[in-house]
Amino acid sequence: MLELNDLWLIDKPLDWTSFDVVAKVRNAYSKQLGKKCKVGHAGTLDPKATGLLLVAVGKKTKEISSLEALEKEYTGEIKLGATTKSYDTETEEENACDASHLSRETLEQTAKSFLGKHMQSPPMYSATWHQGKRLYELARRGKEVARTPKPIEIFEFDLTHIQLPIVAFRIVVSKGAYIRTIAHDFGAKLGVGGYLRSLRRTRVGSYKIEDALSIEACVELIRTRKFEI
Repeated sequence: MLELNDLWLIDKPLDWTSFDVVAKVRNAYSKQLGKKCKVGHAGTLDPKATGLLLVAVGKKTKEISSLEALEKEYTGEIKLGATTKSYDTETEEENACDASHLSRETLEQTAKSFLGKHMQSPPMYSATWHQGKRLYELARRGKEVARTPKPIEIFEFDLTHIQLPIVAFRIVVSKGAYIRTIAHDFGAKLGVGGYLRSLRRTRVGSYKIEDALSIEACVELIRTRKFEI
């Protein structure tokens, strides 16, 4: 028997919001049970990111705050020599410049300089709330507002492959860290600008992407198995 109160490990597809995944799971439960149930996620993934999303159901939603507090691991790519307003591929490139002069030593030393505790402001293109609206809603209307910096910690930041202007990386961070902002700040510190070209969450605490299901497989399990309610 598959219990109603469960935690799903889902591999979020590209261009889906975290809310899209939750809605899909909630709809599958509603159809199977004939009633609504609580469904939530721990740790938002941006539409342009893929990877591990923890989706809690029923009484498991009470654990969301503790799940969100777990450290997170990502892999991805930063493109140097350009910036975007969203800090990722959602918006167009601008401020193009040459980054071919950067040495591996400079890149690795700069990455190491990010380790430790920082105060980080959420990017305008984020799901953070501001006076009843998501920041990305304001950003898409061309508005920018002051954001309150929050403490984060970067535990590991390794450059796994360098082929300029693209730098591949693996990073482990605390709750609340925006990897897009780190990518933007990494390019700024190098003096050439940069933005997040791709991102994949590979781990949340002890939960790993290798154990995750596709959204289709998750929905199929919900539709075909019985629940203890």
